Amino acid sequence: MSINCSLWRDNSMSVKHFAFTKFSELTEQCWLLFSFILLMFLASLTGNALIALAIWTNSVLHTPMYFFLANLSLLEIGYTCSTIPKMLQSLVSEARGISWEGCATQMFFFALFGISECYLLAAMAFDRYTAICSPLHYATRMSRGVCVHLAMVSWGVGCIVSLGQTNYIFSLAFCGPCEIDHFFCDLPPILALACGDTSHNEAAVFVVATLCISSPFLLIIASYVRILAAVLIISSPEGRRKALSTCSSHLLVVTLFYGSASVSYLRPKSSHSPGVDKLLALFYTVVTSMLNPIIYSLRNKEVKTALWRTLGKKKL
Repeated sequence: MSINCSLWRDNSMSVKHFAFTKFSELTEQCWLLFSFILLMFLASLTGNALIALAIWTNSVLHTPMYFFLANLSLLEIGYTCSTIPKMLQSLVSEARGISWEGCATQMFFFALFGISECYLLAAMAFDRYTAICSPLHYATRMSRGVCVHLAMVSWGVGCIVSLGQTNYIFSLAFCGPCEIDHFFCDLPPILALACGDTSHNEAAVFVVATLCISSPFLLIIASYVRILAAVLIISSPEGRRKALSTCSSHLLVVTLFYGSASVSYLRPKSSHSPGVDKLLALFYTVVTSMLNPIIYSLRNKEVKTALWRTLGKKKL
């Protein structure tokens, strides 16, 4: 059903209210997707909160690697909470509208947590590089102060870039249509609603997205090239396995996050379609956030032990 945008214009005839398109006319399909997303959302919140709590309450995990992991869990909680509640409401309710201010706020926080995660993953790669390639200097190079500064830079870059991007997008005029063909206020679908030719705006957004995604990713690649070179000169197979095992969880998380982000934002515009974009959005907002605590808890004995202690159970 088409929405009459004339009801949501101000005196300047600019649209000041949006609405998300209905997922399906079949109520059963909407409720099925609602249940699916809700379960993953609750699993993501529970898993990431437990990881952060376990690291906070267990002194044995007060190390740089787990400090960054706790920050990653907090980012994932914010990442999902910025989009999923409104997404769930829009799936099963007729109240699918969102104000101009609400949409801008949602976009800001979604970009903040997403961009911050890019740089935090790079900081985690640098931590693994220092631990494996310079173990004798690890304590000084990755001191508490250095870790805090790296985390602050990650959050700071995310805040500055997301604020600039959101201000840039919402400084444009929106003449209609007012229906957002997406699950939340993401950059491409909102930019598609702006008046006139937006090719220059799209190019600017693409450049910023490329820099924010590729710059930390190149740092991660460089770190792992050095790590691989250092591991290859270790004579003991057990030593190699132990060195690589500390990186496996991080590598898997990087692959999931950067893979979905790259396909979503860096592929050519001609290959974009609402259906594929929505499917990718579900993957990088819900699925990856749910999988991260599972990856780190299943593949890390120290985290599993801390989780058992946090839950008040003895290790078998």
